[in-house]
Order: sequence, then C-alpha cells, then structure tokens
Amino acid sequence: MGVKVSVIVNVHNPGDTADACIRSALEQTLPADEYEVIFVDDGSTDGITERLDAIAGARPHVRTLHLPHTGSPMRGRNVGLAAATGDYVYFLGQRDRLDRDALRRMHDRAVETDADVLIGRLVRESGPPMTAFERSTARADILRDRLLTLLQPQQLYRRSFLEQHDLGFSVSGSRMAEQAFVMRAYLHAKVIAVLAEHVCCHLGEVLPAEEKPRAIAAELYALLDDIDTYVGEGRQRDRMYAHWYRHAALRPLLTTRFAESSVDRGVHFRVVQELVTKRFHERLDAYLPVQLRLIAAYVRAGRLDQIVLMANFGVRAKLRADLSEVRWDAHVLVLALTAEMVNRDNTPDRYRLDGDRIHWVPPRALDLRNVSDGVTDITEAVERARMEVYVRHAQTGVVHFLPLTQHVAQVKEGRRQVRVQIKGEARLDVTSAALGEPLTSGQWEVHVRMYSGANQARARVGRAEGPLNCLGVLAQRPRTRLVVPCWSDRGDLGLAIEPRSFTESIALVSPGVSLKQLDGNMYVVLPVPYVPPSGGPPLELVLRGLGRRDREVSVPALVEAGVPGRIAGQLVAKVPVKRMAGSGELSTGGWTCSLRSPEEEVGLRFKLEVRGGKVRARPSGSALRPRSPLGRDTVLHRLGRRLPGARHLVRWARAGRHRYLS
Repeated sequence: MGVKVSVIVNVHNPGDTADACIRSALEQTLPADEYEVIFVDDGSTDGITERLDAIAGARPHVRTLHLPHTGSPMRGRNVGLAAATGDYVYFLGQRDRLDRDALRRMHDRAVETDADVLIGRLVRESGPPMTAFERSTARADILRDRLLTLLQPQQLYRRSFLEQHDLGFSVSGSRMAEQAFVMRAYLHAKVIAVLAEHVCCHLGEVLPAEEKPRAIAAELYALLDDIDTYVGEGRQRDRMYAHWYRHAALRPLLTTRFAESSVDRGVHFRVVQELVTKRFHERLDAYLPVQLRLIAAYVRAGRLDQIVLMANFGVRAKLRADLSEVRWDAHVLVLALTAEMVNRDNTPDRYRLDGDRIHWVPPRALDLRNVSDGVTDITEAVERARMEVYVRHAQTGVVHFLPLTQHVAQVKEGRRQVRVQIKGEARLDVTSAALGEPLTSGQWEVHVRMYSGANQARARVGRAEGPLNCLGVLAQRPRTRLVVPCWSDRGDLGLAIEPRSFTESIALVSPGVSLKQLDGNMYVVLPVPYVPPSGGPPLELVLRGLGRRDREVSVPALVEAGVPGRIAGQLVAKVPVKRMAGSGELSTGGWTCSLRSPEEEVGLRFKLEVRGGKVRARPSGSALRPRSPLGRDTVLHRLGRRLPGARHLVRWARAGRHRYLS
C-alpha cells in the first residue's frame, strides 16, 4: 500500500515551540507506512537540525530536507511538495498541532467525497470564531460556505491536483502568498469538502511578518486575473473582489503600524491608490463596512492625511452584552440577552437620523466636506444587524455556535439620534450543541459577537443583576453528567460540564457567597448546584490568614435545602468569631477560603476581608491549588510519588472522582 498523506512542516529556529508539532505529527493513528512527515529546515541555528536528523534516522517514514535560510516558509513548502510521495499533502506550521486522528479522518473523508481540497476543522486559542465550521459539507461553495474566511494553508490537498494546475507558493510573497495559494486552489478545485465535526489542527501563534506593499500588490494583481479567468462577471465575482478590496487593500491602512510609519506610509498609500484605481470599481464600495467606505473615498481623493487621522483614532466601539435571564428548560440552558455597541467610555453608540435614513457619525476631526451622504448611510446595514452567540472551550479553543432567536430594536433619542440594540434568546443544549453531539467535559465560555450596521465587535457575556442562578442539571448523554452555570472572577458567564468532584462543583459557584453576622458568629452560606441523593461527603470550611502569622481555622460545613428552581441546596458554615481571632474579635486583614473533603481540598473563589469589625467577601484573584491526595507538597512527598506503586495509588484515588453524583 502506498503513502496516503505527506505532512510538510517548514521549520526555522523554533526552540521548544515545535515540540507539540513534532510529537503530533509522529503520533498519528494512521499507520506509519501509510503517511510520511517531511521536515524542511530553513537554515536553523538553534540545534533543531540535529534533532530532526536524529528523528529521521530512527523513523523510516520521516525525512528531513535542509535549505539555506530564506526568511520565508514559501520555498520550503514548495521543496517539500516536490519531494512528497503521498496521494494527499498537508501543510503544517511549526507551532501547529495535529489531533491524533486528524490524518486518518481527513484522508477518509477526502476519499469518500472525492475532494481535491479537504478542510479539516481548525481551532485557535484566540481571535474571532471560524464560522465556516458550523457544519460539514461534501460540496462546499466558496461564497455560500464562507471559505474566504479559511485561507490558511493548513488543509489537505490532492497532490496530483496541485501538480496538474501547477499550484505552488510565491517565494517572494509572505502571508498574502499563502492566501493566494489557497484561493487559487479553491478556484481550480472541482470538489471542496469541509470536515467540521472533528478537530483536526490546533493553529499556533502567527508571528508578525514584514509585509511589503509592492509585493502584496503584485500578488493581488495576479490573483484578481485568476478570478477574472474562472469567475464570470456578476455578483459572485464582485463579492470575491470585495473580499480582497477590504482585507488586502484597505484594512491595512487602518493599522497602528501604518499610522506610525511616517517614512513608508507614503509609498504604501500610493501603491494602494494605484491598485484601487485600476482594479476596484466604485460599485464595490457597497460591499464594504462604512468605515472602509470612507477610507476608499479618501484613497480616491488622495487624502492621506485623513486616513492617518482615522488610523490614529483606532477602534472606537466595543460590545456590551447584558444578560437579563438565565434559566433551565429541562436540560437546555436558556440565555436572554441584549447586545449593543458602546464607545470607549461605555456610552451607547449613537447614529444620526436624517428623515428615514440612518447615518454613521465619523470622528469630528475628519474633513467630510467632499464626502457624499451615501458614504455614511447605514440604513440597509442596520436592517441586517445581527448577533451570534457561541461557546468556546477554555482549554482547547473549540467553538460551537448556538441556535438563536433575535430581533433588532432601534431606540430613538430625540429627533436626530438613534441607537441599535439586538435582543435575543439563545438555547444551549449540552447533549447536542457540538454539531449534534454532546459538548466535551470542561469549562466553556459564553461569547457574543454583534454587527450593528456600523461596527462589529465581540465580548464575553457578563452576569445579570441580582442573585446568581447556580442550579445544576444532570445531562443524560453520552452519560450522566453534571452541568453547572458559573461566573468567572470578572463576572463572565461560563458553563462547567462534569466537575470532577462535589467540592469543585461548589467552588465553581462560590462567587455567590453570602455572609451573616449574628450573636458573635459569622455564617458563611454557599450555593450548592447539585445535591446527590447521598447528601455528599462531609465537608469543612477552611480559612487561612494572609498575614505573617500562620493561622488556620476549620469548621464543619453542612448542606441544607436550597431555593426550588434556583439553587439545589446551600452549604452553611458557622464560624465562631472567638476561634478565628483568639480574642473574641475578628482580626483585621484578609483570609483565604477553601473546602476540604476526605479526598481533597479545593480553593474557593472569594476571600474574606475584615475592616472596622465588619466582614466582607471579595473576589479572589486566584484560587488555591487543589491539594494532592498524597498530602502536602513537600520534597519528601514529591519523592514519594516517584516510588513504585505511588502513582497507582493516585490513579485509584482519582478513579472514583465522579461518585458524588450518586
């Protein structure tokens, strides 16, 4: 059987950042005789060359090619492609990481769909969500399926297809050359497939690279010629042109780098002005957001001074997402939201009314005398305003969009101003939110992205006013799992799926603590999201002083009945004041709080502060590190864990971590 997939990795002085990439490429579930890994070393000097040679010497399916330093991964990819023998090739960055099943899943789907290009699900640690992975597609369309948002080279390509159309990377180019390569592959491909239900590649950090305006323009001229060849005149071609008009020509003019580069920005501006004049007709301005429409008008008018002013203003608007209700509908979490753009000072973003037309209000310092009203008109864009709600796994970066009902509200303020709000209700079903499959265990963040007609921004969902709804539910798919809504220390909404213990489930919602002082005692009341039939293990509330004196107080904590429909139970601990202070009064200072069970101790997400005889609960910047089942973390204990049998004891202790559900 021949080689199915060739993985091509261009490497240059990665240091330790390539460890995950190398390991993920070598530990695929696809048999070693069915894929090959080609490392192309671009003149590294940090010792990675010898390491790759050693790996290649020990593994028959690994090869290392050595090049003099070029400063760009493009030549290395071309050399790797020429040396590849697989039916398909996959380009991997030195900071990327493949999932273990990635090559097998992508190859099987590519063969099944007869795809020339197969796009496996990509995830990244930060940045906007990738909307193209909302569903898998056997026959994807460039525009309908938003493939223009997926111009990363980390995709599976049929090697004979690339050779047939002589597709490769422009050696002199940079990031634009990568995007142009992918775009040409899309234009030539008979079948493009999207694999969305399984994560294939975790994208690493992209380091800033020097972008030369003339090289970008030359690459763009050639790419637009290809679009003219393969796409007929009409709306489809205009939309493709508008993408490059927006991202490659105009958007770089709003960056801080452009504003601060007084020497080079004149050259950059003249290159863009020539490009706009020759290739981007004014009719394409209708596809641009309003800020870039104004930039386009200034480019055509030769107003570099005004563009620099706009670049210096930076991003003016941000998003405020207010949560008005959190409730459970069976095992579905329902979130009622109101989203609105606000300015830097948190005042609502307001637009100008002119009869029945709505206009964006540019910064006052700009010269608008020769700018037509059509440039700032956003009436139709406001009618298309929308918001998206999605959850993001805190550890892996995987994103899933939620079903949402919404409507746009125009709030008039006087006769000449209007605000744009979007009200909606999102439904989070943990048993099917991952493209019909259950969400994986762990911490999930809730995010909102809004397009108001003039601005686009995203933000975390903040907590609602009033008591926290900390009621947990048991989801029955794929097994019985506890699901708990919780809030971060900054007040951002999240969802914890399958907390590892009873104490951790309480710690997650501990920002909802309340305190009562009565008859010389302090009562600490914590919400309990789920009370198992057994009542849970015996718990102690542990308080430790933050001062120089080593003080520790522990008292029993008892579970009591909660509020139906809001809290399953509450944990109450009675703390005698005299035990804490030793003199009958609470000492001034701070106290950390944790819960201790027979198996573990978990830090709570608040601390107690005593000032003037009054006790207050404050958010804690960092919870205590969970203590080891083996005891305190001393040198002797760390040595003990290395003894034969010690690790098995730890695994045995962790094996029953979900028994608290029964």
